[in-house]
Amino acid sequence: MTDSALFSADTMLCDLAVTSSKQLFREITQKLIASYGLDAKGVVCRDVVTAATERERLGSTGVGNGVALPHARMEGMDRVVAAFARLAEPLEFDAIDGRPVDLVCFLLAPADCGGAHLRALARVSRLLRRPETRQRLRSAPTSEALYAILADETASAAA
Repeated sequence: MTDSALFSADTMLCDLAVTSSKQLFREITQKLIASYGLDAKGVVCRDVVTAATERERLGSTGVGNGVALPHARMEGMDRVVAAFARLAEPLEFDAIDGRPVDLVCFLLAPADCGGAHLRALARVSRLLRRPETRQRLRSAPTSEALYAILADETASAAA
């Protein structure tokens, strides 16, 4: 994985079973903390879940077509990282099109990095805007397959 890569094979959650956005945020955050050793940097699961929940109160990050892009900024982070979850059952998310969400990309960024955070959001948004990408993600059999689809460098090298 390069320093500029958003995704890691360790941060893919395939068929995650959750019943609320708060539970979703907790599961994804725990995965990010474990995968990147963020607890050693002072990142606490409860604080990330609170920050993501507060962000949702400003307006849903459900962008339509079954996709949500929740995000939070935290002290202690030194770069933007992401986790991806395909949900076992779609979750109501107050998305702009009223549809429940089954594809979730969660971004966690440093508190003081507006530009990198926005570029990462734009990059993921462009990727998940494509119907063929969403379909491939929905039919991917494993976490490894999800990663191969999302990680441009990995997908290109494997081709």
